[in-house]
Amino acid sequence: MQSLKSHHAVSSSLFNQFSYQSMTFFLSFSTKSRCLHFNETTSIIDYLNSDLQFSRTQSLYVSKRVSGCRFPQNPLSVLTFFKQIGFSQSQILSLIRQRPQILFTNVEKILRPKIQLFQMSGFQGYELCSFISKNPSILTHSLKKTLVPSVEAIRKIVYDQKDFILVLHRCGWILPKYKRIMENVVFLESCGILGTHLSLLLKLHPRLFVAQRSTIENNVSRAVDLGFRENSRMLVHAIHTLSCLSDKTFERKLKLINCFGFSKDEGLQMFKRTPTLFRTSEKKLKVGMKFFLHTVMLPKSVLIHQPKILMYSMEDRVLPRYKVFQLLKSKNLCKKVPSYIHVLCLSEEMFLDKYISQFRENAEELLVAYKGHYLEA
Repeated sequence: MQSLKSHHAVSSSLFNQFSYQSMTFFLSFSTKSRCLHFNETTSIIDYLNSDLQFSRTQSLYVSKRVSGCRFPQNPLSVLTFFKQIGFSQSQILSLIRQRPQILFTNVEKILRPKIQLFQMSGFQGYELCSFISKNPSILTHSLKKTLVPSVEAIRKIVYDQKDFILVLHRCGWILPKYKRIMENVVFLESCGILGTHLSLLLKLHPRLFVAQRSTIENNVSRAVDLGFRENSRMLVHAIHTLSCLSDKTFERKLKLINCFGFSKDEGLQMFKRTPTLFRTSEKKLKVGMKFFLHTVMLPKSVLIHQPKILMYSMEDRVLPRYKVFQLLKSKNLCKKVPSYIHVLCLSEEMFLDKYISQFRENAEELLVAYKGHYLEA
């Protein structure tokens, strides 16, 4: 009985951030020397449903696991463990709601080794807690049979540490499917997608690596048929775009471009130069086409050769720089008037230095033309 009281004291100090009710639920068992009866089991289910917002199925699962116990030491040790390594209350409750069986997992034999694997892989502090709480299913898979080989598989593809962390953060759920990942990697490598190109594709579209083999084959085949060369960076972007769009959506966007006077071949040329263009919304494409062709009066050839400008932000880049361009012309500030496309495509730093800072007498007026909408806000 004395050990139970000391256990209660330690648990209370470690979980001072937890709600009183949450701790009471688990600690209430410490004073019981008998098994739970039906009414008590029912109250557990009600508690899990109302206070921890468990589903009915999860509540039943937990109650069955607890109902034969005299004292829930394992759930307490699990909660203590997560709290000690930095998990917040909301992260712990989210994790338990998604995978309640974790409450009954042995900390030293099962949980700690898995957490240590990700710590050694580069996850620390908040980053680690965020990753695990968003991907709790990871903790239910075998360390040696699944997690270690899956981490090693991803590491072989993504060499850069920051990119490695980024890939796992975006979709840690792919880890248990490492066998399919490696099968698809073998196929992609046979298509000439190797090294940095393979790493880039994984960063851009991790889901593709766990797709059915037939899906990947179809996307690669479509990209090659459209003229993309194997073992090229552009092939990676083409596969990424084609895997995100259905055939109907691709054709619809191609027809939208055709509506502005471009032939099908010209539309496909634009896609080949900038595959990501077809992931731009139809609304944005329409607005961009109208502005460049009807307001700026650009020749179609400019958009065919530089379709990337259709992806620039109208509000933050295209329109503000157009205002500056018009001001430069109206005040004859440049000995040789630059083309609007030249002004548009410069980096922010170069644009400010070349077309605003150097015209000291007109700098304020030019800056207002460029940043006016920010100043008003």
